[in-house]
Amino acid sequence: MGRSLGTLGCCCCLVLLLWPLPGARGAPHGPAGGPAVAGTACKNQPLDLVFIIDSSRSVRPEEFEKVKVFLSEMIDTLDVGERTTRVAVMNYASTVKVEFPLRTYFDKASMKEAVSHIEPLSAGTMTGLAIQTAMNEVFTEKMGTRPATFNIPKVAIVVTDGRPQDQVQDVAASARTAGIEIYAVGVDRADMQSLRIMASEPLDEHVFYVETYGVIEKLTSRFRDTFCAANVCALGTHDCEQVCVSNGAAYFCDCYEGYALNPDKRSCSAEDMCATGRHKCAQVCVNNNGSYVCDCFEGYTLNPDKTTCSAMDMCAPGRHDCAHVCLRDDGSYRCDCYEGYILNPDKKTCSAVDVCAPGRHDCEQVCVRDDLFYRCDCYQGYTLNPDKKTCSRAVTSSLVTTEESCKCEAIAALQDSVTSHLEALSTK
Repeated sequence: MGRSLGTLGCCCCLVLLLWPLPGARGAPHGPAGGPAVAGTACKNQPLDLVFIIDSSRSVRPEEFEKVKVFLSEMIDTLDVGERTTRVAVMNYASTVKVEFPLRTYFDKASMKEAVSHIEPLSAGTMTGLAIQTAMNEVFTEKMGTRPATFNIPKVAIVVTDGRPQDQVQDVAASARTAGIEIYAVGVDRADMQSLRIMASEPLDEHVFYVETYGVIEKLTSRFRDTFCAANVCALGTHDCEQVCVSNGAAYFCDCYEGYALNPDKRSCSAEDMCATGRHKCAQVCVNNNGSYVCDCFEGYTLNPDKTTCSAMDMCAPGRHDCAHVCLRDDGSYRCDCYEGYILNPDKKTCSAVDVCAPGRHDCEQVCVRDDLFYRCDCYQGYTLNPDKKTCSRAVTSSLVTTEESCKCEAIAALQDSVTSHLEALSTK
């Protein structure tokens, strides 16, 4: 469409990218087959809408304020909400700034408050860069755009009073090829050839002009009529169980997140959110009314991220019921007893051990309990050996003291002396 613009003079532009939305969740399930319904209720069809504001130096402060008023009035005409129209705002000159993405606000008051605080960037007018950034970075599921499988038209509205300073022809062509419908609005000194290069066909329905920023609000009702459709869902004539999505004069049913549309195309059933690949739980996934929550195996506790688990200290005070000793055992615990005690059958409490029971001591003859310990002794007639364990038979013959032994020796010597004297007298 047309010849290349090359590097052009400064301009001031307002670019609005609109990425429509189908249903409330996931890929659309298609029309329910209901008849087209006419009526007085009129709301814009669901959109993923991004305003891209050119705040180059050619936009005077009072004109920039008019642009913000226009944005606020546009927001007022939209059916704003998480499941209806989502809105984002980008600000650009020589650089691009995302004021807030599609995932940030879902009510008009918050959006208009954020718009009121936008400040101009000044400097150049890189309209092509702004459109490219919107396509590559803002219109992503991570930033709040609904999945491309929704298959609903994309719309861009460019408002300018001059010419872009970069190549917009190729960027605009790429946007149209990607399915973006482009409206071009000229203000005051706008270059009409540039507008026609950017806009979609038919040009008489996609190229507009206003004399000044002071009357730009006239476009609000024009775009409202352009995006307006008889909202069957608002009329209350649908039979959708959960979500009704207006699609022009017709409608189709969809379901809340975590639910799937049944074959009747009207009712919904809770999905198994804990099926393989659908959740992020490290250990246990629990279905929770169309959503899920994570839990952990016994002996583990859920981390602050609500998805991973860490082993609990099962032996921390108050976590176990061991009477004596608690031993950690891979996310669980087991009880043990102090020395001299034995674990009871309940595996929790302890009883004092009979240290003199067979097999528990090393005494050769007699084991004597001494509180939680023991000592060895011997039967009568035996004495305890120095090892304090074994016994030896006691010596029973001539058990006399050293003093008694000396007395015996003296008596024996006296007896020998007397005997010798008697023998001598008898020989005389």
